Amino acid sequence: MHNLAYKIVRGLMVVLGKLPLGFHYAWAGLISRLAGSVIHYRRDVVMTNISRSFPDKKYKDLKVISRDFYRHFGEIIAEAIWFAGATPERLRRSHIVEMENPEELNRLYSSSPSVLLLASHAGNWELFGGYYSYSYSQPMACGEKDVCIVYKKLSSPVWDDVMKANRVAPVVDKEHFDGVVESQEVIRYMVRHRSDRKIYCFITDQHPYRGSAGIDVGEFMHQPTTSMDGGAKLACKFGMSVAYLTMERAGRGHYRLKFVTICEDASATSPEAIMRKYYELLQKDIEAQPSNYLWTHKRWK
Repeated sequence: MHNLAYKIVRGLMVVLGKLPLGFHYAWAGLISRLAGSVIHYRRDVVMTNISRSFPDKKYKDLKVISRDFYRHFGEIIAEAIWFAGATPERLRRSHIVEMENPEELNRLYSSSPSVLLLASHAGNWELFGGYYSYSYSQPMACGEKDVCIVYKKLSSPVWDDVMKANRVAPVVDKEHFDGVVESQEVIRYMVRHRSDRKIYCFITDQHPYRGSAGIDVGEFMHQPTTSMDGGAKLACKFGMSVAYLTMERAGRGHYRLKFVTICEDASATSPEAIMRKYYELLQKDIEAQPSNYLWTHKRWK
């Protein structure tokens, strides 16, 4: 039953994904209005998060952020469906994502045992899996087999498999690619590849999962914040370099990635110091583009 449901959902997404991205953006506007103004999808959570994060803004300004966020939310869904039908060549031609400074990631990769990228739910995080192919100005020092995307398993097995397939859309050699790793398996993956130089990408702006203590990072967006810290702890243990991966929305259908070095050798610092710097950088990005962040989750509990 699971396999049949997966094939139906995946097959439909692949067929729809063959259509132009502009077509998907057209119906994304309808999804945005339905989610924000009709069914009020998590509207209370969104408005609570935004109002507490921007305490100095007037209500009318908060409503604008909320409206723009729901527009962005609809476009994320549209991009995910379009992504399902895309080939690596089509993705590169689209320039949906471009690296601003690939030389910085190349430098860290060439001088470190491995690299930890700390990313967030800004931009469209489902596109992170292809960042090694988003460099148009110079070749990447790593290959696609050297990239590992760490994710949290979804509660629905069908959608979990669908999104895993989506995340490897940019991969040329999908048959031999094992770089989409569930968070509970990442330690075993690292041990298995301890002699290999890798780039590990952790989306880590969530409240700690149940059963995990996390760390206190002080104030983030004007609110006391406890954060997951698994990636930072592993970076310290294995002596990785650490960078913040920012994803700026440069326009509809176009994102820019930038790498900001947090430390060259995590073993010389602490997970707390790494995470506090990460949240400092993330806050600057959110303040610059408030609607670019995913506000539907309860990140402060």
